[in-house]
Amino acid sequence: MIPNERTPSRKTTKVGKVIGAKMTKTVTVQVERQVRHPLYKKIVRTRRTFLAHDEYGKCKVGDLVKIIETRPISRHKRWRVVEILGLVPQSVESDIGEATS
Repeated sequence: MIPNERTPSRKTTKVGKVIGAKMTKTVTVQVERQVRHPLYKKIVRTRRTFLAHDEYGKCKVGDLVKIIETRPISRHKRWRVVEILGLVPQSVESDIGEATS
């Protein structure tokens, strides 16, 4: 193997939607995927939530983000936000704020 050649990263990346941003430097990301049921062969949606580290606090509820697996940052955080793929529009953001108040 050539010493300067880098091996491909084995860290998992996922794309999900931010469903919570109330903690400091932490966002809750919901990742949805479709799997075929082993017995009934129907396509079923499965959802899973991850706590991800958001270093600069730029993520808002409704944003589409890409997260990557990383070393344990805290008790439940093992993911880090790599990039924000889609921003939530300002009008939707204000509606979300009014609904939660």
